[in-house]
Amino acid sequence: MSKTTAQQIELTEPILFALADIASTHNVRAWLVGGYVRDQLLGISGNDIDVTVEGSGVEFAKIVAEEFDSYAVIYERFGTALVPVGEYRFEFVGTRKEEYQEDSRKPIVTEGTLEDDLRRRDFTVNALAVSLSDKKEGTIIDLFDGIGDLERKILRTPLDPETTYADDPLRMMRAARFAAQLQFKLKPASFNAIKVMRERIKIISQERISEEFLRLLAVPEPSIGLMILFETELLELVFPELNDLAGVDLVKAEGRNYGHKDVLRHTLKVVDNIAEMTDNLWLRFAALMHDIAKPRTKRFQEGIGWTFHGHEDLGGRWQKRIFSRMKLPNKGRDYVAKLVRLHHRPMALVDDEVTDSAIRRLVVDAGEELDDLFMLCRADITSKSPAKVRRYLGNYERVVERIKEVEEKDRLRAFQSPIRGDEIMEICGIPPSKSVGLLKSAIEEAILDGRIPNEYEAAKAYLLEIKDEVLGEEGTKGEG
Repeated sequence: MSKTTAQQIELTEPILFALADIASTHNVRAWLVGGYVRDQLLGISGNDIDVTVEGSGVEFAKIVAEEFDSYAVIYERFGTALVPVGEYRFEFVGTRKEEYQEDSRKPIVTEGTLEDDLRRRDFTVNALAVSLSDKKEGTIIDLFDGIGDLERKILRTPLDPETTYADDPLRMMRAARFAAQLQFKLKPASFNAIKVMRERIKIISQERISEEFLRLLAVPEPSIGLMILFETELLELVFPELNDLAGVDLVKAEGRNYGHKDVLRHTLKVVDNIAEMTDNLWLRFAALMHDIAKPRTKRFQEGIGWTFHGHEDLGGRWQKRIFSRMKLPNKGRDYVAKLVRLHHRPMALVDDEVTDSAIRRLVVDAGEELDDLFMLCRADITSKSPAKVRRYLGNYERVVERIKEVEEKDRLRAFQSPIRGDEIMEICGIPPSKSVGLLKSAIEEAILDGRIPNEYEAAKAYLLEIKDEVLGEEGTKGEG
């Protein structure tokens, strides 16, 4: 076995002492491994604890669950088990070797030693272990100078990087995520290996790729990892629409060169901006998507320059395709699509001459996402000029004030017609039909246009006024 360090780590949680006692009582050799050990050395607390066991991790998990009056969730396919204990989540696995065949998404798993287990890990800083047995609680096992890499703030693979990435190609994405999460530098050899091995990501299931991508998006400064994906050309394979945002086109006209900002770099800045404001993962994803259709809508117009007309609507429509291809949860799709579609609307309302009707329509269209929409709009300000930033922020504040005024007057948040569909049918003496929806929409439009107040009696009076005309028009269409 390679030389280990004699460095100690102080285990302060009583639950770890209890776990060590269980291991000793049952004559089981066990080690804390991976991210928990790394984070403890970095002064970061955590409740997710990986435990590697010599022998069967599943059998030891059952013992631990019984001792703690808990239960074990067993993943037979992977040979792992999860045991929740209070606020902690222990995951147990036996020491093992893992290897992917060239064309397979499933690893070949065989029993191995602790050294085998640590060698198969992605980075040296995650290949640290702490003994929980043999009265060596707190002794760090560091076979690959992971502690030194923590001090140097670098990411390095335990083995040759091409070997490490070949064994599990998802580690290429994990490299980007850990670089951003830990704010560490990726060693040049690891960076170059990703460029060489990038095509191998195709053997990994889309679900695993997307899960890792979302983990990257959840870190404090996602742009670090996203730029690594771009520069290693891995982004082209895992998120081609995002990759297509990169680059600047130049057109010479009227004796000068017309260019536009690099949309990818602008987008990454917007994502970092919004990451400072919120942990809402889907709001961060909306920031990533807000200009996604600009390459498709890009046009150069003489005397005007570059335009991207309709990119927000097209980007909103693209979300169905993107979420489907990436197998992302549908719960975020409509939310992201709405914010992408609406992200230019607030700036269009800055003018003092904008009507209350336009304000009403934004409030109704955004609905419960109105506050998130404005958060996205503020994050979209990436000018390096402090004066411009102040002016743009001031413009948004003016729109917010207008919205407050209109909302207080009209009670518009969560807006819907004061007259419900069943009442429209009763008043007009009609069955369920398209006409009910037309009448309901006509009432809502009148409220939004400011022709009637958002009140029940006014809406009912308006319904009585228009019903014959609307129903007559529908009847005529039916006869035709």
